[in-house]
Amino acid sequence: MASDGIKLPGLPADWSRKLALYGRLIRFEKPIGSYLLLWSALWALAIAGEGAPDPWILFVFVAGVFLMRSAGCAINDYADREIDLHVARTRERPLTAGLISAREALAVFAVFGLLAFALVLTLNKFTILMSFGGIALAASYPFMKRFHYLPQVHLGAAFGWSIPMAFAAELGALPKQAWLLYVASLLWTVAYDTIYSMVDREDDLRIGVKSTAILFGDYDRIMVAALQVLFLLAMALIGRDLGFGLPFYLGLVAAGGFMAWEQFMIADRVPAHCFIAFLNNQWVGACVFAGIMAHYYTL
Repeated sequence: MASDGIKLPGLPADWSRKLALYGRLIRFEKPIGSYLLLWSALWALAIAGEGAPDPWILFVFVAGVFLMRSAGCAINDYADREIDLHVARTRERPLTAGLISAREALAVFAVFGLLAFALVLTLNKFTILMSFGGIALAASYPFMKRFHYLPQVHLGAAFGWSIPMAFAAELGALPKQAWLLYVASLLWTVAYDTIYSMVDREDDLRIGVKSTAILFGDYDRIMVAALQVLFLLAMALIGRDLGFGLPFYLGLVAAGGFMAWEQFMIADRVPAHCFIAFLNNQWVGACVFAGIMAHYYTL
């Protein structure tokens, strides 16, 4: 992709500019959302595949993460096109700034969503049926902040849906560990997205947008810490049920260390510091994944 005003080689200037704007719409230059979504899917694939998931299923989920995250960004900007005008961090987004139309944003959502669904069609029927739940969660999430103070929970449900889908694809079944991992992922997502919503809290209060950061108020740091502890406990329960050894728990200790550092970063509630703490969660996901894989390859 190219930034505005940069011509992509071999393309007319107008096409180049449009593609650059669509790249900004899907946050191509900001892959953190893809990373966070990917880790949950990789945890599930690693466990369901006992350290060696089917290569094609792995490809489908990795590609699907990028495609669905891109679709989610497009529908999010469509839903928030009026709200984003009043938030300093988002008012320059292409749709809000009038650089692309609402119809274009919906078209981008449809294209990426259909591409992701085409990949899912190569998997078993159980996984295909489950994908409709994922699409519904992804499409409805951006509208939730208008109706209740728990849109982060809805996001957690959407981001974690790759977990039962991964077990369905690998095993054709949903063991209890799939649902416990789903709950763990949801807890983690609510924790880091609450930190993310702390960045925009003042703007959200002014324009009437709801979030867990507003709901928790002065107890925001305590609630984030509680969610993080519950996440680690849920992961430890999964490890116990699956007979995981020391390498897995060392991964959890490392993840807990990163979470403790996040608490230090958000102590002053400075938006820039909260954003850095949010970004740090890519390393939390990586530590958990490393612990899972270490279990299977250090036996």
